[in-house]
Amino acid sequence: MHPTPTEQSTLQDWLAYCERQHPKGIHGIELGLDRIRTVAQRLQLKLPCPVFTVAGTNGKGSTCAMLESILLQAGYRTAVYSSPHLVHFEERLRLSGDPVAATKLVAAMAHVESARAQVGAEIELTYFEFTTLACLLVSAWEKPDAVILEVGLGGRLDAVNIIDTDCAIITSIDLDHMELLGDTREAIGYEKAGIMRTGRPVIVSDPLPPHTVIDHALEIGADLWQVGRDFNASGDKQQWAWAGRGRRYAGLGYPALRGANQLVNASGVLAALTAMREVLPVPAQAIRNGFAFAQLPGRFQIVPGQPTLVLDVAHNPHSVAALAANLDAMGFFPTTHAVCGAMADKDLQPMLQRLLPLVDKWYFSDLPTPRAASGAELQARWQAMNARHDTQASAHSSPSAALQAALAASTPADRIVVFGSFYTVGGILENGLPRLEAPHVQS
Repeated sequence: MHPTPTEQSTLQDWLAYCERQHPKGIHGIELGLDRIRTVAQRLQLKLPCPVFTVAGTNGKGSTCAMLESILLQAGYRTAVYSSPHLVHFEERLRLSGDPVAATKLVAAMAHVESARAQVGAEIELTYFEFTTLACLLVSAWEKPDAVILEVGLGGRLDAVNIIDTDCAIITSIDLDHMELLGDTREAIGYEKAGIMRTGRPVIVSDPLPPHTVIDHALEIGADLWQVGRDFNASGDKQQWAWAGRGRRYAGLGYPALRGANQLVNASGVLAALTAMREVLPVPAQAIRNGFAFAQLPGRFQIVPGQPTLVLDVAHNPHSVAALAANLDAMGFFPTTHAVCGAMADKDLQPMLQRLLPLVDKWYFSDLPTPRAASGAELQARWQAMNARHDTQASAHSSPSAALQAALAASTPADRIVVFGSFYTVGGILENGLPRLEAPHVQS
């Protein structure tokens, strides 16, 4: 038996303890809010400020990052909870833009454990439920001016939905996690719609939302803001403009986060801030600066070097399609190399298919989780659908080993794209941001 960690234990001790608490371990998913809600009530958990809750298949992290950046520029103190992390667990909770200190999480986890393990009324929590409660508790202790919660999976039954949001944001909706959320956009839309609350704004920035999202908003009496009806964006190559419900912003610079899809996310952010302006007023200059300074590692992140490195956590067909469009817009590179590692339960065929025309050399990687497909399996899946004769592939033991192989085969003018999972990008970033130098340019 392992002893229960204490406030003197390390964060790693606590995370290992959380993994052992539930039979399904770190990746255990057991949807439902009864367990976590009961423990939250025992903790008397309440967030003392306006809450934004963000759900969607893709674009959640970028939306949270832009919202956070603008609020910080306006002088507000923020807490942002998101998952998963790329390298360090502390990335899951940002306090005024910085990762939370491990000591704060340790103190919160001790409180969660004491509430969870009440004698005669012990409650079993999953790793995600336990750690979410700890992050929410730290957020409450910090007394920020605004809290931003990113839904981990779905919405209706996700752990963050124990908190009543003041403003819900639903980004794009597509097919992902179908074994848990349903195999149609309508079914998945219903799950995302579960974060809405009666009388509170809900921003729907998907241009073609499932009927279930709109129907649920009308059914519960949420204040529905729909793109194309309540707000819209337009732009040229230099700048863009936004208009919605009596407010207009013109001559905006494009968000620092790259990719055509970011304008959809930015538009939803402005709708949310407009809906909440009476409680969180934000000056126009904070909006301009916030978009300019927003940062989020691993979202079409271009790292200058020779060759150029592109990091993207795209891990479903919809996000890989956006990645392909963004790669297309980058201009000419003699050879494109791709480092790819992915979960076995993903819809891999359309993910690979979409990049086949763009990628000349593939480097498939094992990942450090039992849920992942092995590099050899990914290579076999690629082989079965590849019709190009001028391309090749290999399998590797880790993302960093795959990147080294890609670098050895690159010229300075090439580009290397890393995608497929948070684990794949995290494996590249674990020793810091690499600056690549192909063998031809090393002195």
